[in-house]
Amino acid sequence: MSQLEIKTVVSKKDVETFIKLPWAIYKDYPQWVPPLLMDRRKLIDREKNPFYKHSVAEFFLARRNGAVVGRIGAIVNHNHNKEHKENVGFFGFFESIDDQAVADELFARARGWLKGQKVDSVRGPANPSVNDEYGLLVEGFDMPPVVLMTYNPPYYVALIEKAGFTKVKDLYAYQVAEKTVMSERLERISAQVKEREGLTFRTFNMEDFKGEVDRIKGLYNRAWMYNWGAVPMTDEEFDYLARDLKPVIVPELVIIAEYRGEPIGFALSLPDLNIALKHNKRGWFLPGLYSLMRYRKKIHSARILVLGVVRERLNTGAANVLFHETAVRGIRLGYTTGEAGWVLEDNVRMIRAAEFLNGKRYKTYRIYESKI
Repeated sequence: MSQLEIKTVVSKKDVETFIKLPWAIYKDYPQWVPPLLMDRRKLIDREKNPFYKHSVAEFFLARRNGAVVGRIGAIVNHNHNKEHKENVGFFGFFESIDDQAVADELFARARGWLKGQKVDSVRGPANPSVNDEYGLLVEGFDMPPVVLMTYNPPYYVALIEKAGFTKVKDLYAYQVAEKTVMSERLERISAQVKEREGLTFRTFNMEDFKGEVDRIKGLYNRAWMYNWGAVPMTDEEFDYLARDLKPVIVPELVIIAEYRGEPIGFALSLPDLNIALKHNKRGWFLPGLYSLMRYRKKIHSARILVLGVVRERLNTGAANVLFHETAVRGIRLGYTTGEAGWVLEDNVRMIRAAEFLNGKRYKTYRIYESKI
């Protein structure tokens, strides 16, 4: 008789087992892109990752007859609950073989731990927060994930729903292409909006990296504060992320919108590093660096990671022009395709802005929730 046991991640060996499980789960999924192991360690490092200075988490491994068959994280994001006046916990880092019993036991352990933290519901996937990789892929399994987006087997949808979770919100990803993104009408409208509103758009100044990061930090927290699920990043979290992104930032793809000289929004796009990292099969750092160098000329796509405008200036049309400016500059740099995502399913302004560029919705991610 097979024996299934769920144990807490405690030792360094447990941590390595936890972060390396996806290599077994995804061995038959060519779309999956192996992450850098060092990045996975940083995400769950409760000593070094500043996220855990305001939040708590526990991580679990499932074994059957000694073989690792699943994992999950249980998270209480105190800043989320404070911001949204909720009492919710989160699950994240979920991986499992195609076995409902394994998934059920993992969720039962996560719910049990979260119940001990006195929250009344569980939501996810969040890895570990809305400011990290977020959501479960439910449509678009035939395409590989772009940089900092998730991928999962199709059977995860059934595992999670049969474990008692229901949809809370969908997140959309839009694909844009050089051949269809530009038009005379788009150019004309963008020029008119700039002139009418007194808008200017400038490139991120790498020589003033700290100052630019501080400006974007304020814009980010102001522009996203009214979005569903958004949680302001602490100064330490934002600086931590900025240090990680600095080596891969393309300054021309970080665009700051100004209204008569005042910064009111920004767009941050990254080259799709996954195009290179898919060749780094084991997730090691130096081979990953080699892959980035060897295949950098084949990175023909980019992802609009974040794009937003402060609420009091939304009616200027700056968001639409930020999309346009990103497309113009991306094409100039040789990017032939791009992804805008994710966008909340009910964020009408951003959906219209993506459609303004003839964006095609090609992937859907889902956030689930259940009562404890």
